[in-house]
Amino acid sequence: MQIKTTIEDHRIAKLAALAIALHMLEAVIPSPLPGVKPGIANIVTLYVLFKHGFASAAWVSILRVFASSLLLGQFLSPTFMLSLAGALLSLGVLWLSMHLPKKHFGTVSLSILAAFAHIAGQLIIVRLWLIPHASVAYLVPIFAMAALFFGLINGIIAHKLLYNEISITDTSPRSSHH
Repeated sequence: MQIKTTIEDHRIAKLAALAIALHMLEAVIPSPLPGVKPGIANIVTLYVLFKHGFASAAWVSILRVFASSLLLGQFLSPTFMLSLAGALLSLGVLWLSMHLPKKHFGTVSLSILAAFAHIAGQLIIVRLWLIPHASVAYLVPIFAMAALFFGLINGIIAHKLLYNEISITDTSPRSSHH
């Protein structure tokens, strides 16, 4: 039995691999505050959203969450659940925001909205499952500031990649000749 793949399948695989690599790199960088990471893999998701559409961006994001958790030995752990909740809420907000006026909502603003959604998804899981106590609300300002900062930075990077016509993957078939 042979599975037929398309050019789109190969593109999603390459972009997901890039997002996974960035996520793995980020996993080894120490964080000054537990749970606060820059989310550099989300640059890839934004790039894919604007370049190839929502469905491709959703595939890249979800593949990143599952593959990274498997590679880091965190599959089905609380860390995986936090990552999945953040990714799903972020994707939901990106899907909704695609219907906003493009004149006022571009790469940077969508990145910030997605970052806020990501942290909201994580804090909801923390509150409902891991720390079922109202004191979790005290974390909101800290995580919101981190989401604003990293959402802004990641959005600027994604914008530069998109509008300077920089390809983050070469989707042409590779030749075996050098």
